[in-house]
Amino acid sequence: MTAASDGLEGVVAAATVLSEVDGAAGRLIVRGRSLDELAGRTTFEQMIGLLFDGFYADLPADIPAALGQARAEVFAEVAALDTGLLDRTPVEAMRALTARLADGDDAATAFRLIAAPAVFTAAVVRGQAGLAPVAPDPALRHAADTLRMLRGAPASPAEADALDTYLVTVADHGLNASTFAARVVASTRAGLTSAVLAGISALKGPLHGGAPGPIIEMLDEIGEPSNARAWIEAALARGDRLMGFGHRIYKVRDPRADALKTAVRWLDARQGRLEFAEAVEAAALQILREHKPERSLQTNVEFYTALLLEALDFPPPAFTCVFAMGRVAGWLAHAREQLAGGRLIRPASVYVGPLPRQAA
Repeated sequence: MTAASDGLEGVVAAATVLSEVDGAAGRLIVRGRSLDELAGRTTFEQMIGLLFDGFYADLPADIPAALGQARAEVFAEVAALDTGLLDRTPVEAMRALTARLADGDDAATAFRLIAAPAVFTAAVVRGQAGLAPVAPDPALRHAADTLRMLRGAPASPAEADALDTYLVTVADHGLNASTFAARVVASTRAGLTSAVLAGISALKGPLHGGAPGPIIEMLDEIGEPSNARAWIEAALARGDRLMGFGHRIYKVRDPRADALKTAVRWLDARQGRLEFAEAVEAAALQILREHKPERSLQTNVEFYTALLLEALDFPPPAFTCVFAMGRVAGWLAHAREQLAGGRLIRPASVYVGPLPRQAA
């Protein structure tokens, strides 16, 4: 009997040119470039070009303009944002609006799908606050326009750069759960919209992209650095998972955490909150070493994601939507890579149920 791998641990399910996650070294490589080279030095539009290169024959020469036009096109779907959707969580409402977009396999479809989480999340957040949606400005960079649509006022250059860094940092990360889900659907030739909807659905789970929101709750409950040790030890005693620490792949510090911590530092008004978070982080790492010395549990991307998105005025329930804004570029690159291979993903399973009774 063939042994099953729980959670597909150690199973190689695809060959990819897109990204490599080296958990032992704490390194992320995207198309031959390390995250250190990309974060804070590459715009999200440039990251799209890097990921899409060779996968879309009709890739536009002016990616910022194409993405701006795509934001304007998908904004028409915001008219479907009724009270039924506004009563849902932001990610569920954003997913429902995305489902209104037509399926296809071309670059125009891909750009509309990249535009969708930004346009729809801003509209949902504003709608849930009783505010009217703000139409996109196609002339702006994607990050700057996302913040303008969210707030109804222009973002500062530092704020736009911080969000841009976040989108670049989370755009692709190996064969994670949502990317694998997107590749499976793409392999059926269902279309890019269907693949992205699969990615969003996987991302909303608390064991994947649905994790950053509770970190704000944790920080608010701790309140001040002197309370950190008692709060964290009580949480561990209850068997709670300490959000923001530990990663299934990384055995050392998640390199994305450092990139986002740097981005938070650009926002001068948030330095007090950052210093508090750093104190909580230090306490948590020390306590984890004491309680679980056999495991290397380091800070992951979720911890500083929460700090950054809070500073940019995204409410915690919408954090997963912002994750999707960046990761959608990776899903679409992987979907096209899967289509190029042409193979339907269809793994085997090991039956462990009862056998039929044999006639006497």
